Amino acid sequence: MHNTDRSIGEAAAHLGLPESTLRYYEKKGLLPHLPRDEGGRRVFTEFHMTLLQVISNLKRTHMPLGSIRQYVEWVVEGEHTTPLRLDMMLRHRQNVLDEITAMHEALDGIQIKINRYEDRVRGWQQLSSDKPDQAAESSRTDSAS
Repeated sequence: MHNTDRSIGEAAAHLGLPESTLRYYEKKGLLPHLPRDEGGRRVFTEFHMTLLQVISNLKRTHMPLGSIRQYVEWVVEGEHTTPLRLDMMLRHRQNVLDEITAMHEALDGIQIKINRYEDRVRGWQQLSSDKPDQAAESSRTDSAS
């Protein structure tokens, strides 16, 4: 094992992922040519650590595992697949940008709801401050609950 090689536990801790995720990625073909030590334990080389970082980034941006597997296959095939990888990343970037736009639109809708609810709560607070006897009674009832 080289100085930069890691055990599955070390790799998982470094990446903030459970060991089971690394095993799953290997099973799904995302970690090609993963060496094993004399005891049969996985050895994560610098190449595999870099690949895992890329996989984590792609997963976070919701790239499907099948597409990630294709990307990894192209990486292993070599430099002649660079145009394919570039095209994949350009398309994926657009998908991510589209998703961000959709999320911003959804967030705007949530903010509208928050504004409405805050207005209602302020209205109730205004009503209760206009009627001090009712507010005091309500507060005594609330503290008893």
